[in-house]
Amino acid sequence: MSALVVLFNLKDAEAKEKYEAWAKTTDVPTVKQLSSVNDFRVYRLNAIMGTEEKPPYQYCEVIDINDMAKLGEEVATETMKRVAQEFQEFADSPMFIVSEQFA
Repeated sequence: MSALVVLFNLKDAEAKEKYEAWAKTTDVPTVKQLSSVNDFRVYRLNAIMGTEEKPPYQYCEVIDINDMAKLGEEVATETMKRVAQEFQEFADSPMFIVSEQFA
């Protein structure tokens, strides 16, 4: 199974509540409806374990994907283009990492 891991900070720190509400009401439900997606979770990153340090990113999204080719087709829809554009309004240089589960 593959997963898309997205690490990012918000462009505007004051937008935390607005972003989190949007993620709960729009982003997560919309992406979870895609047939190529098994699950989608968003994490708020709080601390580096064993330290008082803040992590380099504020958020991590993990999208479990059952079919990468199908995902490519599904993200090309008008609905997903709109959701992606809204995400880009919140996220500052998000890093999209394609991963593969091996164990």
